[in-house]
Amino acid sequence: MTKVKIDKGPPCSVLLFGEKGGICMKGGIYSDQRCPICGSRYKHQEPNGLFCPVHSHQQPTKFVVRFGSLTRRFDNYPAAFRFLTGVRYETDQGKFDIRDYRRDNPLGFANLAEQWLARMKARVSYSHHRNIRNDINKAIQVWGNRNVKDIGYAEFEDFLFPQDEGEPLFGLSSKTVANTKSTLHSFWEWLRKRRLLSLSQIPDFPEVSFELSYRKTVDKTTQIEILNEIHHLTYNLNPRIWLGVKWLATYVNIRPSELINIKEGHIDLRQERIPIPHPKEKEPKFVYLIDEDIELLRSMPSGFPQMYFFRHIKGNGAANPGQRFGKDYLWKWWKKACANLGIEGVDLYGGTRHSSVIDLRKRHSPEAVKRATMHSTNKAFERYLQITADEVRPIYKDARPDNALITVSVSDRAKKVE
Repeated sequence: MTKVKIDKGPPCSVLLFGEKGGICMKGGIYSDQRCPICGSRYKHQEPNGLFCPVHSHQQPTKFVVRFGSLTRRFDNYPAAFRFLTGVRYETDQGKFDIRDYRRDNPLGFANLAEQWLARMKARVSYSHHRNIRNDINKAIQVWGNRNVKDIGYAEFEDFLFPQDEGEPLFGLSSKTVANTKSTLHSFWEWLRKRRLLSLSQIPDFPEVSFELSYRKTVDKTTQIEILNEIHHLTYNLNPRIWLGVKWLATYVNIRPSELINIKEGHIDLRQERIPIPHPKEKEPKFVYLIDEDIELLRSMPSGFPQMYFFRHIKGNGAANPGQRFGKDYLWKWWKKACANLGIEGVDLYGGTRHSSVIDLRKRHSPEAVKRATMHSTNKAFERYLQITADEVRPIYKDARPDNALITVSVSDRAKKVE
């Protein structure tokens, strides 16, 4: 039998310069099979295939591409060679990333989004976490576990501004779309900070314009009428319901979600104040109690320090005695009182804090009101502060043209023209 000599060429298991200065390409194609005649291993002859070094007519039917720690199996040589050529090209371009080929898909959007949400849970409020989870879930419906490096400006634009009614964001307000974009931007910033993506791999985001609408508010007289109706509806059931709404209208620096987290142990009657637990601003914040509320608190029976102050006294089917008010509990009673009075479209936040701030502007300067609301920035404060009628009406009156000027007759005007 005549032996056929096949030129094996230089070994191609690593990327380095050969003995004679030629470049040896990284990676190679192999086979676990052996020649059925002599048992020899098949040798790779690029770009023709794998052959037995003794019996050149013998070729394998199963192929393995090995590229560093990356391994892929194929049933035909052309597919294996295309794959090897692709990863070599990525290496030449500086874009090869072994994570793109791992079976557990470590750069999958859904995988990384769940990790981010888990970390954010301890850093943001419950309501904020619920909102960003809703945003992320919408994106997971569209992108699934797609590699985050493959999601760019075009994908963001198609997601945020879909053309078909069946898309998740269809019909939502511009403010909601802007919030969703902000969530995605925060997520991609986290990817950069974790060095999962480089700065050059962070995509651009489309612009989302929106207009903030003012909440509907009420005057002080109407606010008092609503509070009196809540007192009538709830005082015998649980006086803390009426007190909670009254405090929201009085202490304009506190939010409903912060109010219901106050515990008995937070109330400091010696210093006549209540430190706000877990304020949104992440900075120390206090409710400085007025005399009326100090006397009221002293007259009320106190509970254990770890008990929530705004809690249920009796069970009601949905809550047990001693359990904290739910996030919508005060709003429910506010809505019922408004319905009884025929008042529509005013939510709890707008009817308490916002309405009180507008009323305060009639008697106090913007700077004084801002200190009372404890806003850290002018931009945030301006969202809640409307210009009062008493401020602008004198200015409009002064701008009105003098009556003498507008009673000039047509004939007088004609004479002036002549």
